[in-house]
Amino acid sequence: MSKIIAVEHLTLDSVMQAPGRTDEDTRDGFAHGGGWAHRHDDPVQAEVMGRHMAANRGALLLGRRTYEDFAGYWPRQVGNPMADALDKTEKFVASRTGSGPLAWQNSTWLGGDAVTAVPELRRREPDRNLVVLGSGDLLRSLMRHDLVDEYLLLIHPLLLGSGRRLFDGVALGGLRMTDTVTTGTGVVITTYRRG
Repeated sequence: MSKIIAVEHLTLDSVMQAPGRTDEDTRDGFAHGGGWAHRHDDPVQAEVMGRHMAANRGALLLGRRTYEDFAGYWPRQVGNPMADALDKTEKFVASRTGSGPLAWQNSTWLGGDAVTAVPELRRREPDRNLVVLGSGDLLRSLMRHDLVDEYLLLIHPLLLGSGRRLFDGVALGGLRMTDTVTTGTGVVITTYRRG
């Protein structure tokens, strides 16, 4: 059966909110955006993430907010290899509020409750992994129902003190570390699998 793989940028205090841009996610008065994750980009991180993407070709599983953010940015990045790859990748959007056609090519609403829809999608697509990027609300819902198989965490050497955290309200069991790499900028990229 396919795996659900969460790929997340986190601070040392587990904040995952708005790693890309100042205005990316200001919910709850969050004022620490501004690309906190991009400050630590380096060739090691690019190489590790490139290997991960090549090894886990599949579909993206996104929450509505992350999908809308990506759809507003990536299709406009003409000539960018990452944008081209994302355009071609099938994208499933989990949302209780969404319906109708999605503007970004290869995008499909899952509809209904993700905890019901995602296992059904896994059964329909047994040979294709589903990769969750960002999508904190969706991811926490999947984690609460023990549906995430693997975590690729990019842990940045930064404490923000406030913001939405990945593991808030989630009681995880044991995880087994299968790989770890430290970049030149101090980001620890660690892969964990369920127990």
